[in-house]
Amino acid sequence: MSNPITRLWTAFNPPHVEKRKDVIRFGVLGAAGIAPLTLIIPAKSHPEVFVQCIAARDRKRAEAFAKTHGIPEVKDSYQEILDDPTITAILIPLPNSHHHEWALRSLAAGKHVLLEKPCVSNHKEALSLFQHPILTPSPSNPTPPVLLEAFHNTFHPSLSLFLSYISREDIAHVDTASMIPWWLTSKADIHFRYELAGGSMMAMGVYSFSALRYVFGASPEECTRCETKSYTDGMHDKCDWQFEAEFTFPGDRKAVARSTLRGPTAWKPKVPDEGLGEGMTKVRSREVTLWGLVHAVVWHRVDVVDVFEVRGKDGRVVKTWTEKKSEKKYEVRDGEQWMSYRFQLEEFVNRIKGRETRWWVEGEDSVEHMRMVDMAYVKSGLGVRPSSGFHLE
Repeated sequence: MSNPITRLWTAFNPPHVEKRKDVIRFGVLGAAGIAPLTLIIPAKSHPEVFVQCIAARDRKRAEAFAKTHGIPEVKDSYQEILDDPTITAILIPLPNSHHHEWALRSLAAGKHVLLEKPCVSNHKEALSLFQHPILTPSPSNPTPPVLLEAFHNTFHPSLSLFLSYISREDIAHVDTASMIPWWLTSKADIHFRYELAGGSMMAMGVYSFSALRYVFGASPEECTRCETKSYTDGMHDKCDWQFEAEFTFPGDRKAVARSTLRGPTAWKPKVPDEGLGEGMTKVRSREVTLWGLVHAVVWHRVDVVDVFEVRGKDGRVVKTWTEKKSEKKYEVRDGEQWMSYRFQLEEFVNRIKGRETRWWVEGEDSVEHMRMVDMAYVKSGLGVRPSSGFHLE
């Protein structure tokens, strides 16, 4: 299915399948714009998932959302969803500042939780959530609920393809960049509200930070530099709309992450030329680039460039050549082009059902991702995003 129009049509218009008797019934907290991508669209082709109900602060908005997306029930409150014994799992696409509270409330109600990224507002909240006793098996709680931070891009096979070309012990430098066009954001967005844990690092930066950890297979030791741009109107000045952060990973290896929420319409990030360190000699150097990290179903490509050198006895280069190749990894199942969200939902259900998962975002990963965010915000001078102050009794 190489035709991009056909690929996107089947991804965003999957077939409706018959649901099984043991279907997982979802409740959605908030009529958020990301909910259709995260759950409602991929649920159509999953025989074990049904979106049963939704609630929002504005009931009329919830009713309109439910009508548009074919959700049969509208509840009066988030808590009413949690109190419904027929609801098995919860999607939380609320503003970042509400993630910690409603994830804990949902888990306490015995519900599995698919939690939009970033999982919480800061590292302290991440520790509180993912290390909470409610997630640990015990005699009174032998099968704890499943909690997954929805880093959907992690589940697309393009990332696994990219990582297959990397030898972690040979990595010297990693660069990652992302953006949202300027015309898709405005100063009024929740991205620029500090009390809602906004900022470009929270919006797009977490994708870059998680990618760096997966590439190195480790967490950074230090954020050595973080430069930001933000509105300077006294109201939004703590929320960056652009950042560039540099990290040091074990072995004195470097990485740079950059993103903007006010990018150009047409964009291609510059691939840095790091060159060789003093005294280094290479037989082969490899540069691997993954284009389309976040929305691989729209378009992605993995480029591999190998540079070979043959040196004589005196050390002079007698021959140099370059080999290049590119690969893509789209996956079609039953006539449907699976997007990253569909892969994610498949694995979430597999974990709930006790089946094997081939890829997963572990709680430890979510905690470490937020530690990176805090490191960068501290280095930038903007400060970490505020905690909600919620504690589960």
